[in-house]
Amino acid sequence: MLPNEILAATPDREIITTRVFDAPVSRVYKAWSDPVHLANWWGPKGFTNTFSEFDLQPGGHWRFVMHGPEAGHYKNECMFLVVEPEKRLIWNRITQPLFQVVVLFEAAGDQTQVTFKMVFETEHDCTKLRKYVPEKNEENFDKLEEEIKRV
Repeated sequence: MLPNEILAATPDREIITTRVFDAPVSRVYKAWSDPVHLANWWGPKGFTNTFSEFDLQPGGHWRFVMHGPEAGHYKNECMFLVVEPEKRLIWNRITQPLFQVVVLFEAAGDQTQVTFKMVFETEHDCTKLRKYVPEKNEENFDKLEEEIKRV
């Protein structure tokens, strides 16, 4: 189980995805913080979601099932540690695989840079997922880009 504190990140224990979106921080953040929008884009290409709980506050839980495009239903549970609207979100994933997520929102004129960090307790845990996670995170951000147009 991950601690209820922010993990120190090192290059061997983190996967980072960054993208600039053509929308102001308020719209991008809403796509992350409104469960109706979040359910529409969260996950790699072809995945859909059913949310059962989304309590966006420190100590609040996010429980959902990701439905795979071909087969499989994957239960997920996360607990929010930090919620700074339009600036930063931090949560622990408390179902396997375990990792902490840090999302940073930075205004770049009328655009927004989002930095998405997955921080693992061990290098071994990170290495297991590094083989495919960067590509899947890009697919996730592709879906986010489309959802922002509907916010």
